[in-house]
Amino acid sequence: MDNFNFYSPTEFVFGKGKENECGEYVKKYGGSRVLIHYGSGSAERSGLLDRVKASLENSGISYVTLGGVQPNPRDTLIYEGIKICREENVDFILSVGGGSCIDSSKGIALGVPYDGDFWDFYGTGKPVEKALPIGTVLTIAAAGSEGSGASVVTKEEGMLKRDVGSDLLRPRFSVLNPELTQTLPAYQTACGATDIMAHVFERYFTNTKEVEITDRLCEAILVTMIKETPRVIEDPNNYEARANIMWAGTVAHNDIVGVGRSQDWNSHGIEHELSGLYDCAHGAGLAVIMPAWMEFVYKHDVMRFAQMAVRVWGCQMNFECPEETAKKGIACFRKFLHEIGMPINFEELGAKEEDIPVLVEKFGLGDGKTGGFVSLSSEDVAKIYGIAAKAEM
Repeated sequence: MDNFNFYSPTEFVFGKGKENECGEYVKKYGGSRVLIHYGSGSAERSGLLDRVKASLENSGISYVTLGGVQPNPRDTLIYEGIKICREENVDFILSVGGGSCIDSSKGIALGVPYDGDFWDFYGTGKPVEKALPIGTVLTIAAAGSEGSGASVVTKEEGMLKRDVGSDLLRPRFSVLNPELTQTLPAYQTACGATDIMAHVFERYFTNTKEVEITDRLCEAILVTMIKETPRVIEDPNNYEARANIMWAGTVAHNDIVGVGRSQDWNSHGIEHELSGLYDCAHGAGLAVIMPAWMEFVYKHDVMRFAQMAVRVWGCQMNFECPEETAKKGIACFRKFLHEIGMPINFEELGAKEEDIPVLVEKFGLGDGKTGGFVSLSSEDVAKIYGIAAKAEM
């Protein structure tokens, strides 16, 4: 196990009706003038936005609102949010929605105290020195942004999808009420489940040895998702299954399962170009890319993939040919994704094989290589897209 520092300061407020307490937590963490940032009209139609506003009012906190966040959140709305916050002297941002809304809120939080363009931080490694505090009321279990310091947004010019990470972007508090996820369509639920599993796999496939504790934590989350996802698709009102998935999404991405080990993240980077170009759901893109990535790299550490097959998917270990076990595990993952309604190839996703050169160019490696579990060249990335394009059950 590698040396590590682990810092996760977010206070998680979990359970039924907890959104009615968000005003108390804004006040606790120093907010007095709030931007409520939310997505589509569902927060209004469901009455959630009214409950949040009432909670702020009951705590004596004033607010302004900005809706309109869409999947793969855009820089244009973030610029608008920055302008509003400066004009209204906002000192706290409250995100009401899913990962896209939280990521957009983090972009605003970065931009308000910064003299330059907030986009300077995305995809550049530029260190974050200041950000407004953020709280969240989560409505979709997926991205894990409610407990992480990461933000991914899309620049409309060129449709570039890039990320930034900083502990200053970790929410001060996050309200997690599983009831708020019960109205999600099955497709969105499945996309969220895929994203959660992908966050775990990005950490699970590591070159660090002797990481049994985090291996087992990763496997526990994956097994939970395999059990609970079909249950909520069959019965969207299954509160207990929703609760397990919601907490799994948080634990999968606040890095408790990733400490002390190298991580990969190439699948996410490769997928970002798909959802950037085609504006597809991130989880759906991951369903296409991650098994393809696995097929391309599994020979790098056959026994780790065989371990995944046995511990996560319940495959029988073939000691004479561990490679067969590894391949069965990958096949089980793709089959599971298909069964919960996810696409498994370009055609089902709405992507085009002839666009692979464009995707590779946008990925931006040039003649270089990425790091991660296996270092990839542009040629390697093109091969992974090619596997994804033609994947079959």
